Amino acid sequence: MSFNVAIDGPAGAGKSTIAKLVAKELNFIYVDTGAMYRAIALFLLNKGISKDDEKAIADVCGEIDIEIKHADGLQQVWLNGQDVSAEIRREAVGNMASATSVYSCVREKLLSLQRDIAATQDVIMDGRDIGTCILPNAQAKIYLTASVSTRAKRRYQELCEKGVSCDLEEIKKDIEDRDYRDMHREISPLKQAEDAVLVDSSDMTIEQVVERIVEICREKK
Repeated sequence: MSFNVAIDGPAGAGKSTIAKLVAKELNFIYVDTGAMYRAIALFLLNKGISKDDEKAIADVCGEIDIEIKHADGLQQVWLNGQDVSAEIRREAVGNMASATSVYSCVREKLLSLQRDIAATQDVIMDGRDIGTCILPNAQAKIYLTASVSTRAKRRYQELCEKGVSCDLEEIKKDIEDRDYRDMHREISPLKQAEDAVLVDSSDMTIEQVVERIVEICREKK
């Protein structure tokens, strides 16, 4: 039987970074569900479809093919036969993904793929509703969070290191807006599962967070 780890939490909490490191430590497969939503968002942006046009989005869902591949221990996201792993990390794609992930047509598109992967392999998935919706029977559930101020500072530093011009207050407002959207959407809102362990990384190093989550997973085995 496969062992599943679900990591949920708000935008900018470091879920993907932490999940990748935990997966490596446990020798599990990392499945970045957020990247799948970003792939759909990229497709919609390239098509010029508005984030508010649910009907148009539903109409083109059948044209979208997403594959998760692994090469040299790294996950690659392929959209309609093209590797878009780097392109989906753009800020505009992230905002589009947050806005369009509320639609049932988008969520249903990815649900079966995510569950099929988890049914046959030891996986770690991170997202907004993994423990509450995608993998409700996951053996280990984590709710990873950090203060808005901490998340904004981390994002600001990340962008500055890449040479991207940015404003800390704008980043903070963007995070607050995304938190509100994610927590108040009608379908699968962001919330801590009743059986999830809360991990607040505001005052923790990456190494401390990884160590804590690995500890939780081993306790559940």
